[in-house]
Amino acid sequence: MVLLHAARRNVPVPNLARWLLGLGIVATLAANAAHGIGSGPVGAVVAAWPAVALVGSYELLMLIIRSTGPISADVPSPECVPQPVPEANPLQRQAADTFADDLATGHVPSIRTIRARMRIGQPRAQLVRAYLASLASEAEVAS
Repeated sequence: MVLLHAARRNVPVPNLARWLLGLGIVATLAANAAHGIGSGPVGAVVAAWPAVALVGSYELLMLIIRSTGPISADVPSPECVPQPVPEANPLQRQAADTFADDLATGHVPSIRTIRARMRIGQPRAQLVRAYLASLASEAEVAS
């Protein structure tokens, strides 16, 4: 986890983390190989294989994380924030009517509430909530 944290924030990995990871890998490989050695050299290799596969998978994950760059904690990624639609479609007009009382008090309903009261799915509820939030902020600016 320390290596993952360092890779995501583009900081150097502490030496202790590297040593402990290496020691854990060697100990796991030795224990697995010792368990399988009773079946011969092939048994030792087959017994050690899951540890090798895990380490290889972990390194591939780290390669992906290192290549994506650091994460900025204060700026959400665009994929996480649904963007409001500029013109209101019928669903958005229905939502504005349904939640008019909430919007009047400055409260934007949750996605779960929108889904339950309007009987729509998650993606549409996210778009509706973004639209309602834009209406609430416009009303706040106007007052």
